[in-house]
Amino acid sequence: MDHSDFGNCEGRTMHRLDQDAEFIALTARVRAEIARTGASTGEYQRLLHWVREDDEASRDLLAKTLVQLHLPLWEREIAAFALGSAGDRRAFETLVFLLNYRDPARGATAAEALLRLRDPRTAKAAVALATNELRTAYATHPLRLLVALRAPESVPTLVRVLRRLVSGPHPHHRVALTCVEGLAELGDRQALPVLEEAGRLERLADAAAEARARIQSRSSSRPAPGSLTPPTSNSA
Repeated sequence: MDHSDFGNCEGRTMHRLDQDAEFIALTARVRAEIARTGASTGEYQRLLHWVREDDEASRDLLAKTLVQLHLPLWEREIAAFALGSAGDRRAFETLVFLLNYRDPARGATAAEALLRLRDPRTAKAAVALATNELRTAYATHPLRLLVALRAPESVPTLVRVLRRLVSGPHPHHRVALTCVEGLAELGDRQALPVLEEAGRLERLADAAAEARARIQSRSSSRPAPGSLTPPTSNSA
């Protein structure tokens, strides 16, 4: 067995997922999906058993689930989330697929698992998905993941996507708003020109103005290069 696929997962386990808010929400959504379709809960219970066992054999069984394409998507989603949360890089490809899925709930869950996985390929994959013009409608979660990663690619990608959206015929306001809010969070001054462009669109004007103000305020409060940050309290 090639243990290189596990990545940096020392000390990271799956057994605590029973108390994990994201995993609880995922399993609740899956149970509702099973109830709607009238499917058996047997496979669902088996997956949860493997997650709770949290040993090498159980992880191998979950990993095998990822490549069985005839299975319902929720089975692969549970397996990928559990493995990703434990740092097992065998979940990477499935999580990237789900990150750009048409169901927003699945995209959000995949983004959280990818953030936990800490695979070095994540930022590059998120950039590819966020900048795919044929999938712009589903770019929200790749963009939010880039913000959370704070990778070198994050600001340039959000700027690129936002500039394309505000200058094109189909602005995809929800995705554009994600870019605006993300750039405000990242606080990089190179975003100011595109935020000014976004401010000319009525539906983005308020958010863009707030983002510019946050970035300018943050920048003005930083010490100049080579200077010391002023003390925040009096010293004796």
